[in-house]
Amino acid sequence: MSTPTIRTRFAPSPTGFLHLGGARTALYSWAYARHHQGTFVLRVEDTDLERSTPEAVQAIIDGMQWLGLTHDEGPFYQTQHFDRYKAVIAQMLEQGTAYYCYSTPEEVEQMREAAKAQGLKPKYDGTWRPEPGKTLPAIPADRKPVVRFKNPASGVVSWDDMLKGVISIDNQELDDLIIARQDGTPTYNFCVVVDDWDMQITHVIRGDDHVNNTPRQINILKALNAPLPVYGHVPMILGPDGQKLSKRHGAVSVMEYDKDGYLPEAMVNYLARLGWSHGDDEIFSREELVQWFDGHNLSKSAAQWDPKKLNWVNAHYIKQLSDAQLIAAVAPRIQARGGAIESVDLGAVLSLYKDRAETLEQLAQDAMLFCAPFTAADAELQEQFLTDAAKPLVADFKQGAQALESWNAEAISALIKQVLAAHSAKMPALAIPLRLLVTGQKQTPAVDQVLAIIGREVVLERLAQF
Repeated sequence: MSTPTIRTRFAPSPTGFLHLGGARTALYSWAYARHHQGTFVLRVEDTDLERSTPEAVQAIIDGMQWLGLTHDEGPFYQTQHFDRYKAVIAQMLEQGTAYYCYSTPEEVEQMREAAKAQGLKPKYDGTWRPEPGKTLPAIPADRKPVVRFKNPASGVVSWDDMLKGVISIDNQELDDLIIARQDGTPTYNFCVVVDDWDMQITHVIRGDDHVNNTPRQINILKALNAPLPVYGHVPMILGPDGQKLSKRHGAVSVMEYDKDGYLPEAMVNYLARLGWSHGDDEIFSREELVQWFDGHNLSKSAAQWDPKKLNWVNAHYIKQLSDAQLIAAVAPRIQARGGAIESVDLGAVLSLYKDRAETLEQLAQDAMLFCAPFTAADAELQEQFLTDAAKPLVADFKQGAQALESWNAEAISALIKQVLAAHSAKMPALAIPLRLLVTGQKQTPAVDQVLAIIGREVVLERLAQF
């Protein structure tokens, strides 16, 4: 007997951007499908017509593309399947697994309050639930019904969760869930069930905020004689302060991290480790993640977002980029700042900063030393360092610079040492004036490397002003 193909799905609601928790869920579902040579489905759960927007759909797709989480099927949209949901509801009404309920929201609220007063779980009391021998109330005139699922009245609903193990819920704890509203539109939990059934989803990996939905969805699937997927509920991501991750902790949208200069490879690596591990491996490729991600070693406890750790991972991936890749990634960010890249050796510039940069934005900002129009040092710095004592050192350097056979860091370094020795001076006595005169800044990377990149002609031109 052949093993059925693994089919996973990512099913976001398009009411905003792709947030970090959603991105991690998508990543785990994608990696699990890829590990098993299965199928990864993208489904857009857009039944919340008031809050769903085309912009949010695009933001989710953009985020997925940036992370490289390509889907095999979809995107499917729930709003395009309303006819299918209505057909299933009609079938359930006919089979007696669903029924019309004419109770108003106010009446249901009163039922809940009454249950509370008796120390019971607040829920709908089943006034309109058909039972053998029960006489239902007269249907009120001019009142449109909702459709409720006839949840089993006794017994237990259980499933073996990929992370949490066996979870059992007493059916008496569950309401007769509304599966269609008064206007006939189906509700979230019902649409999810029909879609998972129709799309033959075998594994549902999602956030543990859905744990309460799972017993309801299982009961509906059983009523439809549909196969049950395997469920895995991933704990939430907490902020550095131990509270639920939110905007106050910084960016929560995946694409904000793109904007802030993080590499998708770094984000995939870091997100994967927020709730999953492979031994002590901290750094791994996308290919290794797929090879290792078999559904085991998922953490049962909440993960904590650590910006410093993300920066460390991102810095690692920046170091791995070739010069060509680095230029392609950083050049647009320099241009967005108004920097000119045509007249500089951008590869050499970025190599100066590459080993200590944590983000591409940091690299772009550092590169502006070479790419921005020259701005003279402020008057205070000039007064402090461009003194009469500095003039003979700068003059000797100028003279030596004109005579250098080769204009490179090694030759410039040797010239600086020569001038310092001739004047019995220490490095800052020449290096700081050179930096101020040529770059307008007191602090830069190694002065010999900076001057080499800027070029002899420009260096001499700026030194001539002193």
